[in-house]
Amino acid sequence: MVEAVQDAGVVVTGAGGGIGAALARRFAAEGARVVVNDLDADKAKAVADEIGATAVPGDASGIVAEARAALGGTIDVYCANAGVAFEDGTPGGPLDERSWAVSWDVNVMAHVRAAHDLLPDWLENGGGRFVSTVSAAGLLTMIGAPSYSVTKHGALAFAEWLSLTYRHRGVKVHAICPQGVRTDMLAATGSAGDLVLQPTAIEPDEVADALFKGMAEDRFLILPHPEVAEYYQARAAHPDKWLGGMNRLQRAWEDSR
Repeated sequence: MVEAVQDAGVVVTGAGGGIGAALARRFAAEGARVVVNDLDADKAKAVADEIGATAVPGDASGIVAEARAALGGTIDVYCANAGVAFEDGTPGGPLDERSWAVSWDVNVMAHVRAAHDLLPDWLENGGGRFVSTVSAAGLLTMIGAPSYSVTKHGALAFAEWLSLTYRHRGVKVHAICPQGVRTDMLAATGSAGDLVLQPTAIEPDEVADALFKGMAEDRFLILPHPEVAEYYQARAAHPDKWLGGMNRLQRAWEDSR
């Protein structure tokens, strides 16, 4: 059991299924008091009923006050898990302004707004824990999904900023960066996901396991796929070689379409 999870007030956004539901189940199993958030109210209620939690449906950008009240006044752990992905990088396709706007709002600004609402209490009380579901795309990139890749880089950058700014004041931050996870979002990635992500895809419960291990070790970067660390190092050390390899994937994807 991770220290301080027992009886902690935990919020998980985008928890109607996939990684979010797995995180909510794991926190509840460890004795936390959990708020399940999802834009789909029926899905949020179903998961909440299953694990003895409280459903607070709605846009993840604006639920902190309601979730705090549901938990009796204090949020100890906030899992910014809600996210969106679009296959908007079709070769020769038009710029999709909507996918960029929605991706920026959900994948980055929802985290910023939540932190803005959480930090005053956390700083006054001496700490809290912010868990950001990023993606390996935030460390690397993903073919066929420019708005997802760029905004996940933004989510990682914001998590890094939170950590370096507030860690001495008791705020712990974790960035989860898996590759493929068997969820509806993976299914929606289309042929690019089939090529790059499906072969090594893991179950959502494995992401929850990785997070709890990382929290116990007080690590910022959570890598459910350990090989991502090697890719990240290669990207930093040899960017042109890494870009060449990714371009080969891009060409293979184009040839398969």
